[in-house]
Amino acid sequence: MTARIGVVTFPGSLDDRDTQRAIRLAGAEPVALWHKDKDLKQVDAVVLPGGFSYGDYLRAGAISRFSPVMETVIAQAKAGMPVLGICNGFQVLTEAHLLPGAMLGNNHLHFICRDQKLRVENAGTSWTADYASGQEIHIPLKNMDGRYVADERTLDMLEAEGRVVFRYVDVNPNGSLRDIAGITNEAGNVVGLMPHPEHAVEPLVGSGRTDGLPFFTSILKKLVTA
Repeated sequence: MTARIGVVTFPGSLDDRDTQRAIRLAGAEPVALWHKDKDLKQVDAVVLPGGFSYGDYLRAGAISRFSPVMETVIAQAKAGMPVLGICNGFQVLTEAHLLPGAMLGNNHLHFICRDQKLRVENAGTSWTADYASGQEIHIPLKNMDGRYVADERTLDMLEAEGRVVFRYVDVNPNGSLRDIAGITNEAGNVVGLMPHPEHAVEPLVGSGRTDGLPFFTSILKKLVTA
């Protein structure tokens, strides 16, 4: 039996199907989860996909954080279940206080869509073990509210504890402090990032790169060998 990885669909999610496909390509079984359900259907890990949950009304991710499914996701994440938040999912994780800091509007106030160069800073999380620390990769980026911010004390803590997982290279596309593109929690089971690895898993689609696939092979290997 292979690993079962749940993908939550909120009203306004638009990358849930792509994420399910990426999971399937990696060799795991994707399981669709609806935001109103508290039952996680016995999945081994959860992905909160990108999109515009609840239309990003009020603030990106602020309403999704109170969806019934998040009550269980938060409890399971604190108990050690691997959780990945991509773009809007990253915003939901900060709103749920599973990750520190907050996401604000891009400093240039425009939606951005580009192929983004990143450096892997931490290959020791549940979702990055198939990368090497210091490796540079290219992942598509598309967002309006992707500027990561936190107070200096939190930023220093993240740096000191190796919890900055990805950093923008060459160009900081949105004004994120210290070029941060993704972070993890203290245990390393919860990861959030703004770029979209699910859009870089097949050579015939998008940029032609498969730099995003190791996210999904990393978690599969961890779950299979656990």
